[in-house]
Amino acid sequence: MNRIRIALAACALVACSAPAPATARQVQFYDVPSGGRPHDVAVTADGEEVWWTVQRGGAHGILDPDTGETTIVPLGEGSAPHGVIVGPDGNAWITDGGQNAIVRVDRETRAVKVWPLPEETGPINMNTATFDHRGRIWFTGQTGFYGRLDPATDDMKVWAAPRGRGPYGITTTPSGEVWYASLAGSHIAKVDLNTGEATIVEPPTPNQGARRIWSDSRGRLWVSEWNSGNVSVHDPRDGSWRTWRLPGEAPKTYSVYVDEADKIWLTDFAANAIVRFDPVTETFESFPSDRSGANVRQMLGRPGEVWGAESGTDRLVVIRHATE
Repeated sequence: MNRIRIALAACALVACSAPAPATARQVQFYDVPSGGRPHDVAVTADGEEVWWTVQRGGAHGILDPDTGETTIVPLGEGSAPHGVIVGPDGNAWITDGGQNAIVRVDRETRAVKVWPLPEETGPINMNTATFDHRGRIWFTGQTGFYGRLDPATDDMKVWAAPRGRGPYGITTTPSGEVWYASLAGSHIAKVDLNTGEATIVEPPTPNQGARRIWSDSRGRLWVSEWNSGNVSVHDPRDGSWRTWRLPGEAPKTYSVYVDEADKIWLTDFAANAIVRFDPVTETFESFPSDRSGANVRQMLGRPGEVWGAESGTDRLVVIRHATE
């Protein structure tokens, strides 16, 4: 397989070299090959590789954060990948809207395997994915679908969303539940893992544009609301909701990620920033990009690190923080 390897001379680092207090955050940027428009990002558990989707290059990007060196692995003809996550097998799993397929890239060999959706389904504008506790990968499609692939048997199933267009973000809770967020439908939904049936739950803010969704350690569901500029949390145990508006006049909350300490990380397109929310103190901390139009998409991380992809600047960004 052909690979393009690019050694980067330097990365921008915003931090002091002296020992930092426990609350310090270090922000570092990594340039990646230009023109690829990195969309989603994921970091391996050992922190040795950071993966991103090269949406305009039809490829899987791999960064060595120690050296800044990148590797580009082509995914196939017509590829336009959107989401990438680390699977339970340690490999990269990608939702590829261009190929209308689930794609796996083997971490060791870089071999690419493609599972196309059934032809009768048609293109679904694939977005994001999550694994359930049975080793099956669930995914969303904005044209109004969600689905499931069992890699062990190659069994693929796709369901029409109950309200049509919109399924976007998706997450698995610690207890194994799978929920998705509908951007166009302005709701979240719980999926029955056996039948595939989706049960809709309405957030309190009308037409909020629920874009992405992430579970915390207690199984509460955090939702980024694109239209309202809010972040909301839903507790399925008692049906409650709480909502906070991000700082600024007109925030545009794109993504949400919950770290190991149950702190909430969001991206705000209007503020050109990554935002950290502490649910205990109900306070926000902002990390603006040093370049305009950063447009950070989904964030993922590992203990002590959160990563994002600046789709507007062809960079990856990491915020390193003390574990709590």
